Amino acid sequence: MKSASLRWQLSLWLLLPLLGLLALDAWLTDRRAMAAAHEAFDRTLAASLKAMREGISLRDGRVEVEVPYLALEVFDAEAGSRIYYEIRDETGATITGYPALPMPAQPVRALYRTQFYDADYRGEPVRMAAMPLPLHDVRSARTQLVWVLVAETTEPRAQLANDILMGSLLQELMLVSLALAIVWFGVRRGLRPLHRLSEAISARGPDDLQPLDAATLPVETQPLVNAVNQYVARLQRMVEGRKRFFADAAHQLKTPLAIIQAESELALRERELAGARAHLARLNSSVRQAAKEVEQLLSLSRLEPDSGYAPTLHRLRLGALAQAVALDWAPLARRDGVDLGFEGDVAEAGDAQDEIDGQPELLQELLGNLIDNAVRYAGAGAMVTVRVRGTRLQVEDNGPGIAPQDREPVFQRFYRGEASAARAGSGLGLSIVREIARLHGAAIVLGDTPGGGLTIALHFPPAGGEAA
Repeated sequence: MKSASLRWQLSLWLLLPLLGLLALDAWLTDRRAMAAAHEAFDRTLAASLKAMREGISLRDGRVEVEVPYLALEVFDAEAGSRIYYEIRDETGATITGYPALPMPAQPVRALYRTQFYDADYRGEPVRMAAMPLPLHDVRSARTQLVWVLVAETTEPRAQLANDILMGSLLQELMLVSLALAIVWFGVRRGLRPLHRLSEAISARGPDDLQPLDAATLPVETQPLVNAVNQYVARLQRMVEGRKRFFADAAHQLKTPLAIIQAESELALRERELAGARAHLARLNSSVRQAAKEVEQLLSLSRLEPDSGYAPTLHRLRLGALAQAVALDWAPLARRDGVDLGFEGDVAEAGDAQDEIDGQPELLQELLGNLIDNAVRYAGAGAMVTVRVRGTRLQVEDNGPGIAPQDREPVFQRFYRGEASAARAGSGLGLSIVREIARLHGAAIVLGDTPGGGLTIALHFPPAGGEAA
């Protein structure tokens, strides 16, 4: 589906209201034009009534009418119009003229006052003027009221109003066309910054992820440029994350792969099964280490802020989860000669003191990394304790601990302090712990265990609470 042009959309949104205003103005102009035509032609009707009034008199009780030629010649120049007149007495009887001309709906009986109104006569619309005229007969001392009615068909009036309307519409159409041309030109010039922005982006190379310069662009384009820059920055971080992942994977797998290659070659040279089995055991250990490092790299890559990963949090009990993870790790710790224990009150139903919002799989991975580090670096004969108090999770050991100057960089990937240099490991465990804690809004604190060793404490926000 082809996208609509912004230029056309802006022009239409400006043109449609203009056309609506033009239609409204045409209606108003038509009303004004008809009112002006009535005003002009009503003067002619009034002049005709005045002329006819001079020819009406009362003699010996009889109404005599002599319609002067001047009374009707004023209408001769009006092509297409027809004139009707009637003189009737106060009883409604026609004295002369065209009978049954319509009277006003509400006759005004003010003497000598002309009343204009619209009516229908013989099936066609007419404009009428009516005047009550008192007649006085001096000889008989009598007075009689007559009505003088004059009607004109409305063709000339409609033609005049139509001429006024068409002239006004032509003028307004010219103005609207001119306004539309100005709007089109203005919209085109107004969209030039967007075209320049589009050309600047199109001219960039595939590896150019520098932010766009918005200094020369209008203020209205700033939100768009800022959004593009934010997206480009996220994209750049994602690209850098992918590059870092591949570089880390190559770095971490180089040593295990070299060991695997060497051990497999040595195993192939062995003639005795016992010697081959020794090489295969070391090869298997390297494969396990490589698999673990790949798994940690993938996990860390998925959890980094720029990956866009958002965990699905559920209401859970921290004590029950920690106890289950500690039980799973107990056989492995016992195999390495480490005493792994759990301390904490497992909450009963209805007790929400240790409830948090979390993703169980991630929290199990977090605690598993903490226990693995404690067992690995504390060494045989050490004690490792997993402790839960409310929403506080704590893993402590009585091993060599971590020097204060190493406690901040220890969360960086592949960082290994002096105490851990002699131990096997990848340096990714605490980096993963930090990312999982960040996703759950938990704060991490590294401290000393009383009597020696390391204590790692995590403070989780309570269920429904805010992040720490």
